[in-house]
Amino acid sequence: MSYEPPTPTANLPTEIVNTLNESTPERLRDVATYAKALAEYKEREARLEEKADEDEVEERPDDLPADVPAKATITIKEINDNRYYYWQWREGDSVTSKYKAPVNSDE
Repeated sequence: MSYEPPTPTANLPTEIVNTLNESTPERLRDVATYAKALAEYKEREARLEEKADEDEVEERPDDLPADVPAKATITIKEINDNRYYYWQWREGDSVTSKYKAPVNSDE
């Protein structure tokens, strides 16, 4: 540890530097803890907002049920030689499906 006082970075406003210089070691530790937590919170919020913008779908299909997310896709499942449409989407590590309708034989 140096015996010289630390030099603040150039991008810190003078009033903040002056306030910190006048603070007790206990207050400085409190400020450091809060500043670190606040920075992490703001970074997380920015990532979530960016992800939400990427995941945003412009139009929701008219036949999409209210309890099915807009990112769902339609898949066909065959059960006992019958074919059915299902809405399908990912929830975390699992894939969720919801029945839509039978596949018409003339399609």
